[in-house]
Amino acid sequence: MGVIPSDAAPERAGLEDAMTQGPQKKSLLRLPHLAMLAVSALIASSAFHSASATDEDIWPALEKDIFGTRTVVEDTSAVTLEAPYRADDAALVPLTVRIPAHMADHVNKLTLVIDQNPAPVVGDFTFGPAAGSGERVIETRVRVDMYSNVRAIVETDDGRLLMATKFVKAAGGCSAPALKDTDAALADAGRMQIRHLAGEATAAAAGQRMGQVMIRHPQYSGLQLNQVTGYYIPAKFLRSIDVTRGGERVFRVEGGISLSEDPNIRFTYASGTDDTIEVTAEDTDGRTFTGRAEPKGS
Repeated sequence: MGVIPSDAAPERAGLEDAMTQGPQKKSLLRLPHLAMLAVSALIASSAFHSASATDEDIWPALEKDIFGTRTVVEDTSAVTLEAPYRADDAALVPLTVRIPAHMADHVNKLTLVIDQNPAPVVGDFTFGPAAGSGERVIETRVRVDMYSNVRAIVETDDGRLLMATKFVKAAGGCSAPALKDTDAALADAGRMQIRHLAGEATAAAAGQRMGQVMIRHPQYSGLQLNQVTGYYIPAKFLRSIDVTRGGERVFRVEGGISLSEDPNIRFTYASGTDDTIEVTAEDTDGRTFTGRAEPKGS
């Protein structure tokens, strides 16, 4: 690892500014020592990553920082999380969250957390009326920077915080080299594919359908080196994604650098008289991207 050039300092400052936007703002500001530990670990060996993730339990501090005085309770009857024990690609780790039908009407928010990431909060999903009352499913891909616990925490309408946890072995996901040339990636940012999927039998039986939104965006973390210049690429990522069905909200996610490049989210939603899906996304540069898809045959 080379020494960071002095003229790259503004880019690092840009990272600090960008990483304090969105749901991770509070945790980074109130836990600067944790953020510094995570960023410093990027220059260590993979063996050090493994030891750091297993030897230090930072969850109690994160729990207090993210949720204040409220207590998070492990309860897999309220939410389940599927994640690989050993990830094939630390920059593209698949997660599936399931909220069973008996809980769906009572859950208004989902928070994804990766304990050992520089910005631990992957995203806050706030659900709307079009999310439906059948089994609720969110599938996406995340970056995992060190061996870490990954958590899915739901908030109920009576204020309870219920959690499912999985341990994932992966390292380097937040600093993995960008897949495309920087200029080309930014020029392509915002292109969307929105799909209506057949869905699962259980979802269909409950009047639920499956949708998918794929958005081109490099999701620069601020920890990736430009392979040509050797400088760090300034952080640029999607700040929010709003998904509606027939004008009613399915969910809004406020995210950060832990969401993988080219965000890809599959989700359930309630069928209605108008099943047109519309998506609005905004990134940290203030650019707004929109897309819509009508059901086939409409």
